Amino acid sequence: MLEMKVDGLTLDPLTNTPIITLKDHSGKKVLPIWVGIFEANAIALQMEKVVTPRPMTHDLIKNIFVGIEAKVNHIIVNDLKDNTFYATISLTLNNNIVNIDSRPSDAIAVALRVNAPIYVAEKVIDMARGIEPLESNEMGDSEKWKKWLQDLKPDDFGKSEM
Repeated sequence: MLEMKVDGLTLDPLTNTPIITLKDHSGKKVLPIWVGIFEANAIALQMEKVVTPRPMTHDLIKNIFVGIEAKVNHIIVNDLKDNTFYATISLTLNNNIVNIDSRPSDAIAVALRVNAPIYVAEKVIDMARGIEPLESNEMGDSEKWKKWLQDLKPDDFGKSEM
């Protein structure tokens, strides 16, 4: 497993689909994960430390974990099948470890809220062909892509009604 951090949020320039980018601590591996707009918004809100008037879904999940005295140990993006990423949330509850199946976007949104580490299985990085950041010819004009990524703000994902 490789520990990664949320490096940012971006939009796929072809489909306008949000992408979470995870990067390892050395900065040598980047893993893009395409997600839905609502999940991207939940992650962007947490990244920007925006407080909502009422708990959003991932805040509710955090509150449930706190209420039942469960500790989030970490999350793992553990598989990639048919272009779909899979993840688990690892909890300790009553001295037992419980692994909960999750979409990576939801697991990441929860991990950000509880400051839990984010791991990616090496096989997932291999299957996704973990790319060198902004140096791959597969991404087209890397300077244009780099500028586009640098200029992107969480507000570009829009705001949801609360």
